[in-house]
Amino acid sequence: MITIKIFVFNSFQTNTYLLYDETLHAVIIDAACYQEEEKREISQFIESEKITPVKLLNTHLHIDHVLGNAFITAKYGIEPEVHPGGLMLLKTAPEFASVFGIKFNNQSLPTHFIRQGDVVSFGHSQLEIVDTPGHADGSICFINHPQKFAIVGDVLFNGSIGRTDFPTGNYETLIQSIETKLLTLPDDYRIYPGHGPATTIGNEKQFNPYLTGIED
Repeated sequence: MITIKIFVFNSFQTNTYLLYDETLHAVIIDAACYQEEEKREISQFIESEKITPVKLLNTHLHIDHVLGNAFITAKYGIEPEVHPGGLMLLKTAPEFASVFGIKFNNQSLPTHFIRQGDVVSFGHSQLEIVDTPGHADGSICFINHPQKFAIVGDVLFNGSIGRTDFPTGNYETLIQSIETKLLTLPDDYRIYPGHGPATTIGNEKQFNPYLTGIED
């Protein structure tokens, strides 16, 4: 059974997810740790629980979701696995970071790619990948059907949806992604977004003002 540990990191209040099962093998999704105390927080938890990270994944490659990738790679020897559609965002990340006063030295670009239809395995557990562009090119979600949850990045939020005014964002594409890839899940699936609290598919169908007119 997968345990989900949530850390909230950096000035953007980005959710970093540590998923591990009874084998204590784990995946880290959206390593956003930027300050030294944030890096200590996640590494001390991993050490205290005797967890072994085996995968580093990204829902998308906006700066606030990748700030900790280099640290995790250096600490645990795992390279980030990303959708290739988002590489342009990573190439321009240093310039984007400077706008917010963030120092970010671009590392070498990822060479491990994941796409729709791939399955991420760790321990006894698996995550299915679905493509969900609209907030950004290369956005993907990670779905676990046995425990009925999805890690969705900035595609869908509790009561809202991802911004589409950044480069490669598109409102119609985002709505289509949500409608065809997420709202087709049963209402009791739990949704873990890139920022803010978790929600459910049923809750968003009923109360999200951007989605209440969408039928199954």
